[in-house]
Amino acid sequence: MILFKRGLMTGVFALLMGLLGFTQFTAAETPLVVNAGYVDDEIRLDGILDEPAWRDAGFISNLTQQDPHPGEPTQFQTEVMLLVDDENLYVGVTCFDPDPSLIAVHTMQRDGNLYGDETISLVLDTFGDRRRGYFFQVNAVGARLDGLISGSGDVSNDWDGIWDVRTRRTPDGWTAEIRIPAQTLRFTPGAASWGFNIQRRVARDRVTMRWAGATLDAQLEDLSRAGRLKGITGLKQGKGLSVSPYGLVRREADLMEDHSSVQGDGGLDVMYNLTSDLTAVLTINSDFAETDVDNRQVNLTRFPLFFPEKRAFFVEGSNLFTFGSGTGHDFIPFFSRRVGLFNGQQIPLLGGAKVLGQAGKVSLAALDASTGDAPETASTNLFAGRIAYDVSDQLTVGTIFTNGDPDGVHDNTLLGVDARWQTSSFHRNKNLSVGGWAAYTDGDIPDGRKTGWGLKLDYPNDLWDVYAIYKEFGDALDPALGFLPRPGTRWYQGGGAYQPRPDGGFFDWVRQFYFETYFTYVEDLDQRAESWRLFTAPFNAQTESGEHLEANVAPQFERLDEPFEIAEGVVIPAGDYQFNRYRVEAQTSRHRPWRVGSTVWFGEFYTGTLTQWESFASYTTLGGHLRLELQSEHNYGQLPEGNFTQDLWQLDMAYAFTPDLILSSYTQYDSESRNLGTNTRLRWTFRPGDDLYIVWNNGWEQPIGNRNQFAFEPASNQIVVKLRWTRSEERRVGKECRSRWSPYH
Repeated sequence: MILFKRGLMTGVFALLMGLLGFTQFTAAETPLVVNAGYVDDEIRLDGILDEPAWRDAGFISNLTQQDPHPGEPTQFQTEVMLLVDDENLYVGVTCFDPDPSLIAVHTMQRDGNLYGDETISLVLDTFGDRRRGYFFQVNAVGARLDGLISGSGDVSNDWDGIWDVRTRRTPDGWTAEIRIPAQTLRFTPGAASWGFNIQRRVARDRVTMRWAGATLDAQLEDLSRAGRLKGITGLKQGKGLSVSPYGLVRREADLMEDHSSVQGDGGLDVMYNLTSDLTAVLTINSDFAETDVDNRQVNLTRFPLFFPEKRAFFVEGSNLFTFGSGTGHDFIPFFSRRVGLFNGQQIPLLGGAKVLGQAGKVSLAALDASTGDAPETASTNLFAGRIAYDVSDQLTVGTIFTNGDPDGVHDNTLLGVDARWQTSSFHRNKNLSVGGWAAYTDGDIPDGRKTGWGLKLDYPNDLWDVYAIYKEFGDALDPALGFLPRPGTRWYQGGGAYQPRPDGGFFDWVRQFYFETYFTYVEDLDQRAESWRLFTAPFNAQTESGEHLEANVAPQFERLDEPFEIAEGVVIPAGDYQFNRYRVEAQTSRHRPWRVGSTVWFGEFYTGTLTQWESFASYTTLGGHLRLELQSEHNYGQLPEGNFTQDLWQLDMAYAFTPDLILSSYTQYDSESRNLGTNTRLRWTFRPGDDLYIVWNNGWEQPIGNRNQFAFEPASNQIVVKLRWTRSEERRVGKECRSRWSPYH
């Protein structure tokens, strides 16, 4: 296996280096340019592009097909217009459709899943570094999704900027009228241009059209392929002082102990532009009652699970903390969930401050937070900071530093450096990136190797998507403010996918094949194998109609140095285990009102067998007003040490009265905790940046020993009413958007 591991990694590196040797780099193409028109008059956001100013707007007459047939004409004409005033960027889009009755819409919910919807998406590179920026998306009924683009091209959709949009269905299709206020963005005032790109997706035909970067290898989030938006020099951030107070009333009841309490609370967020490029954010007595609950997960491994950050204060600017290449969720030097959370319990966040921004070629992110006392922790101060420098258009180097331990007792410090070189002009228009990182921790940590490092070579393109990764984590590498589930390990990862698109013939019903092979080998620092897995996809296809069909084979190895309790009362002995796993999967297209899918893993598992069955069904009606989705996971293990069954049910329901008034409910049950919980939330955004939340959390528990699986006893109840509003020093008389706001809420 060691020879196989080294041979596979050598082969992947040889393939990538061969591509380097036999191809060439070319200069980037001259970007497309559009000039935004300037408007003095009021733009009323109603989805009707009838104001006289739109006649003088910057104009994009049509978008180019990007997928599936780049450059070919389509029946979906699209017109884009751009305007600015002193405070806002306006984007007007007219989407012509030969049959508007077929326009796909599944939700009106903010940050809902819009992949199966008719959408308009745009990206902004406001600092012109071709790496970091903003992502905005809207569907045909005004549902909004937004995110931050990190230097790697990834998008964090947990960020909520404050912007507004109105859409309108027409006999010829639909229109969108978008307003993005300047104060929701960080940018250099007076800059001659921003990076800009816009995309339209027609879900029912799975056709994508784009202004710039209209090749199969180009992603919208790749800002190096964006065009240029000029005429934005007049945009002003003002003094940038925004104050966002909140007040809430909370009633909590422990029904098992027959105890309840009512309390009021309040807090404050302040945003101020230190300079035109740097923004300071202060939070006092933070509360995150409106944050979505975590999705429960079933853990069949001996390592901790990863749960993403969802709290608004920490999500804002999180892309500036992105570190390393190829680390994934295996190593995150600064993981903001360590602040204000400890062993799954909330810790009072007394206050925090952040500085975010970019000055020339330097980007900066720093966070300092103070937490209060809790049953398992002492009050403490925690700090994280990162600086990155753009050496050239392709090369970025950076450093990261954290200090403090969430338990408030121990000392901990981490220092890391990283570098990433990337291009989209390899072999004329291919993507290629090379990255490396190193990290060191110190403080109250065990003896051993305190360092870690890694490398990644990546060739992510449409026909071939190939990568190779090496990473090593010392046994004493201990980031108290980070996430590292497997210290003391060395990783070899490599593989890729060959993804042809059939052109007629027997497979004319297939849009694209994905023939995949991925290998992961993990050993300890003494070069003893801990685990390995070879994942293959001999059949994986997306059909022309959008259905997904897949079959996989995945041999696997695990070494247990000590017994492992996989489920309650089922303990797998220490030893070496090699077993084969298999998967079949089928899903219907995302654009359909009804959507179903199922995945079944089966085969050997340690000393016995395991069948994992995951399925879902979703339904959307009333033009996206009502959305229902049911998901389930069932694990059936049969081992000599004992049999076990694990169940997880999740029901997601939402009714949108309008895109700004939404009632949602998320219900979860898992057989391990025997707990049924619901999180119901009414969110009313009565003005951009001003929100009213009513949150109702309920919990029930199954009595131990009760054989009736539907028998639940009330355990807890919580109701929170929270009002948050934002005001600033700048108000323009005659403008519809009177209130100014901070870039998070």
